[in-house]
Amino acid sequence: MTQLTLIGFGEAAQAFAKGWNAPRGFDLGCYDRKMGGAERATVLERAAALSVTAQDSPEAALSGAQIVLSLVTADQAVHAARDYAPFLRPEALWLDCNSCAPSSKTQAAGYVQAAGGRYVDVAVMAPVYPKLHHVPLLVSGPHAASALPYLQALDMRATLAGPEIGAASSVKMIRSVMIKGMEALSAECLLAARRANLTDAVIASLQASDPDTDWAARGNYNLERMMVHGTRRAAEMEEVAKTLADLGLPNDMAQAVTRWQRTVGSLGLGAGKDGLESRSTAVLEGLAHKG
Repeated sequence: MTQLTLIGFGEAAQAFAKGWNAPRGFDLGCYDRKMGGAERATVLERAAALSVTAQDSPEAALSGAQIVLSLVTADQAVHAARDYAPFLRPEALWLDCNSCAPSSKTQAAGYVQAAGGRYVDVAVMAPVYPKLHHVPLLVSGPHAASALPYLQALDMRATLAGPEIGAASSVKMIRSVMIKGMEALSAECLLAARRANLTDAVIASLQASDPDTDWAARGNYNLERMMVHGTRRAAEMEEVAKTLADLGLPNDMAQAVTRWQRTVGSLGLGAGKDGLESRSTAVLEGLAHKG
């Protein structure tokens, strides 16, 4: 049996485990820092439902693992590598699936390699729902080819991006300027339209300019993404801003997107009631209440 450990057991880890459905030949384990707090029972319940053994400590989770998927938040990726790599068995593969700047991935790789592990840069290139474990992945780094057989055995959709750490994450980071930037632009435009009681007129104007896009549906979807995932997306956009700065480019847009994502995400609204009008109203009320 190949022991596979998930570090972090949030949305992405649970989506992967659900898609794998207790894969033959793999013993699945996980560690989430929530195991030490009030949400321990929830982690245990969700892990058991997906045939994953939740461990009480990173040492217990990692000591026998041959392959590790790090699925924490972007702002915790380097910390996870620093704090948990010492528990790795020699030659264990550490697949860093977090949305981080190439320089952050390089820093994390240093901790893993110093501990005797093999680091792989992984970029998750689409939302994990509804694709689950079939979400497209880019993998890079000197040990990426060694990780492919495991990913193939798990029926995952991985493509080699190159032999350098950062080759995969660079694509994800630069792409996020557009994807998450469009979300923030949608929020700024459509929330202003709702506040001014001009939503129908603004949508009609956008539709006339670009009839191939359903602007109401797209705006509704983009706003829902920010309401549900804005806090996590803000952490990712901080890494995008870092990527641009490392490239010697201005990152004003990325910083503005970070602020919008964090602002909407911090309202704690969840998905809310479906529909652009309902979601716009909920966000505007949340902003007014927040002051």
